[in-house]
Amino acid sequence: MIYGVKYVLKYLAGKAIAGRNLAVYPDDTFIVSYPRSGNTWTRFLIANLLHPEEPATFANIESLVPDSEAQSNRYLKRIPRPRFIKSHEYFDHRYPRIIYIVRDPRDIALSYYDFQRKYRQIEDRYPLDQYISNFVNGRLISADWGTWGENVSSWIATRRNSKNFILVRYEDMISDTARELLRIADFLELRTSPTQLDQAIARSSAERMRELEKLQGDQWVSTKNRREDIPFVRTALAGGWRKNMPASSVAEIESVWGPLMSLLGYELGMKEGLRATAEATEFYTR
Repeated sequence: MIYGVKYVLKYLAGKAIAGRNLAVYPDDTFIVSYPRSGNTWTRFLIANLLHPEEPATFANIESLVPDSEAQSNRYLKRIPRPRFIKSHEYFDHRYPRIIYIVRDPRDIALSYYDFQRKYRQIEDRYPLDQYISNFVNGRLISADWGTWGENVSSWIATRRNSKNFILVRYEDMISDTARELLRIADFLELRTSPTQLDQAIARSSAERMRELEKLQGDQWVSTKNRREDIPFVRTALAGGWRKNMPASSVAEIESVWGPLMSLLGYELGMKEGLRATAEATEFYTR
């Protein structure tokens, strides 16, 4: 009873974060990923494609493509339909149309490490190898969304062959942004011209987003009152783990998620992992 009263009061005050309690409509489209997989960049790309008359910024992104993990149900119900909504949730059967972004978990771990330092959730001196063990074993603050492997698998296993699901690799977006954005536009049945695609890409570039973060970081719900010396928009590169991650941590990640990584096209760094994934990869692709 007390919990119910508290929730109602939070809802009325607009402080009850939607999250998994989000009210879903049949014409919603969800941009889903495990954290630090390129979701914010994808939000900007889609927002700039949908609203060419209003370039996406950190000051307006929550009204164009809101974040269900940062906004209340009350707020999201005021967003004009059809809505495009960011989510980090594991599989939810209610989501009618999904753009799922996947990224190499080795790069995610490093990005998440910086993210949690920015949010002052871990100290700068926190051992990286210990952090990666926590990442692999589901001991981060994102535990409610599952581990990387659980989150990714939950969507691929259930929706991979659905016409209302598209899988986009962050690395492919980096290497050929125009091609991948066109795939997304086709999936959304949006008529676009090369000029519109180029404009959306330019307005969503890492350089522009970094500048916007410097100017508007204190206005955006995800960066307000956070450390300014660590950027939210990082290097926007792929493969940084090769230089910056201890070999033991690479092995730990691959020993747990090697089969899934191979299925998604990520080359494993340890020979043992490559051999060990053969049977499991066959299982995933049956």
